[in-house]
Amino acid sequence: MRVSRRRFGLWAAAAVVLAVVGLYGLFKVSKARCFTLTGSVVCRVETARPAVALTFDDGPTERGLEAVLPVLEAHGARATFFLVGREAAQRPDLVRRITAAGHEVENHSWSHRRMAFRWGDSYTHELRRTEAVLDGDRGPGPRLFRPPYGKKLVGLPLAVEAEGLTMVTWDVEEPTTTDPARFAQEIVAQAKPGSIILMHPMYGANETARAALPRVLQGLKAKGLEVVPAGELIASGAER
Repeated sequence: MRVSRRRFGLWAAAAVVLAVVGLYGLFKVSKARCFTLTGSVVCRVETARPAVALTFDDGPTERGLEAVLPVLEAHGARATFFLVGREAAQRPDLVRRITAAGHEVENHSWSHRRMAFRWGDSYTHELRRTEAVLDGDRGPGPRLFRPPYGKKLVGLPLAVEAEGLTMVTWDVEEPTTTDPARFAQEIVAQAKPGSIILMHPMYGANETARAALPRVLQGLKAKGLEVVPAGELIASGAER
């Protein structure tokens, strides 16, 4: 009896360990930039063109656009804004400001909730509500989607594909430093032709990103890299 209980305890402990390992593995897969279990994802582009995509997540907010749009114009750069549908619906004038300045507006979900371990219909609902808000302000070209926090497993990539969207992540991510000069230096050092760069300039806590943007654009230009919208970059080369 004692042997059986001991054996049961060992099996139970092994099961717990395997469950923890499995959940950790799913967590790592869910946030992998360049890998998805289903569907496809673009994290960078193989292209001979010396160009990168500069992408901004969240918003739109007045503070973010006031800081970002004049700097982009001054450097002749065109970017992609992945917008939260709920916020875009509340501020359609800001969405129009982005497109009027020659930039892309794309889908970053309706609610900005993590889109993993949810029911299939909830993915479609988030995608379609945001598409309905953005479509009137878009020109021709691919329809792009960026998962909040980069999270995706099985259901989300399938829903993205079914809706005719291209899922886009990044290969260059903003650093955690609060020093704008170092922030820009690290981004520029990682960037190369075909890179997709992620920045967050929209909210109050994002002052470092806003302050670093001029330096980022100067550094990219010094490396001979043109800044273009993500849709244009993807069209210029093969997905990786």
